[in-house]
Amino acid sequence: MKTLLDLENWNRKEHFAHFSKMEEPFFGATVEIDCTKAYQTAKEMNTSFFIFYLHKTLTAVNSIENFKYRISENQIYINDRIDASATIGREDGTFGFSLIEYNPDYKIFEKNALAEIKRVQNTTGLFTRSFDDDNLIHFSAIPWLNFTSLSHARSFTFPDSCPKISFGKMMTSESGKRTMNMSVHVHHGLMDGLHLGRLADCFQEQMNTK
Repeated sequence: MKTLLDLENWNRKEHFAHFSKMEEPFFGATVEIDCTKAYQTAKEMNTSFFIFYLHKTLTAVNSIENFKYRISENQIYINDRIDASATIGREDGTFGFSLIEYNPDYKIFEKNALAEIKRVQNTTGLFTRSFDDDNLIHFSAIPWLNFTSLSHARSFTFPDSCPKISFGKMMTSESGKRTMNMSVHVHHGLMDGLHLGRLADCFQEQMNTK
């Protein structure tokens, strides 16, 4: 479900009008995330660390209203729930796009995620299903690379306002601290650096709790 935002009375009306006219309205940042406790928790739960931090990401995203905004025909809609379209790798080196629904209950989320990952891994090609709604984040993991910045392939003519969140290689220091870099790209018509900072803080809090 989604509701229409009252754009005329929105305090970011001028910001939306300004940035929406740009050929590239997306901006982004890369931040370092401490995942020491989260990695240990995932191991204690005997669960996939990838699914674990995907769930934490969606929990953070769904807690910040601006990350639930999507643009359609110059209007902004507020979605009740944001899911993930994550890239899922296959043994042959290719990947496909998935659709993993968010559920606050981790056990339910984990079950659905495992089923969707298995489905994608047993298909071929990039688009293995239809994507009828845009209540999504585009999510990817690049565990082979400890990047400090990241860009995305985009068609400027395709209407897109979905945030793009990517994670790099997990690094371990001599002291045992584990970190990952998180890249977040968002539509500047919908949010600013303030909201990016809130997401990073919320996600780090999620990673520090079970």
